[in-house]
Amino acid sequence: MRADAARNLAVVLRTGARLLAEDPSTSMSAIAGAAGVDRTTVHRRFATREALLSAVFQAKLDSAERVLDEARLMEAPVAVALHRYVEGIIPVSREWPVDTRRMMQGDPEANSRRQKQSQRLDDFLRRAADEGFLRPGVSLAWVRAVLDQLVDSAGHQFPEVEPPRAADLVVDTFLSGVGSS
Repeated sequence: MRADAARNLAVVLRTGARLLAEDPSTSMSAIAGAAGVDRTTVHRRFATREALLSAVFQAKLDSAERVLDEARLMEAPVAVALHRYVEGIIPVSREWPVDTRRMMQGDPEANSRRQKQSQRLDDFLRRAADEGFLRPGVSLAWVRAVLDQLVDSAGHQFPEVEPPRAADLVVDTFLSGVGSS
């Protein structure tokens, strides 16, 4: 792919993610216009709106996969891995604001991939509980919901807070709120 075509694709995907997060029924023409490219450019790359949506999902999943890998959730010390994960996932959440849990229902491949990534995070939280980082008796489903909400809040309600500082706040709040101490 030529450099200009790759740039156009990246702009279309990021613009699509932002507009689809605001309104899941956004048209391809509206996305093309907001991305500053011709509608035919978008249609040449994506035959349907669903194909564009799938490409947005895949881009978000690719980014999230890199974060999960780099956090070393099962190898690094729990607090370090948690901070790495949060610091990495906040920019992903900001860059790709589409709600994958709800919108991926119509894309079985993307949904399966999302579920596998989610399972990796659940396994990490189970490890954190087993190693005494989480308060005994607190449901892991509750712990996960709290972590997800903290990350979502840091990513979207406080966009001016840089990811390292946002991660400090999220991890401190998380471990103080559901932590063992």
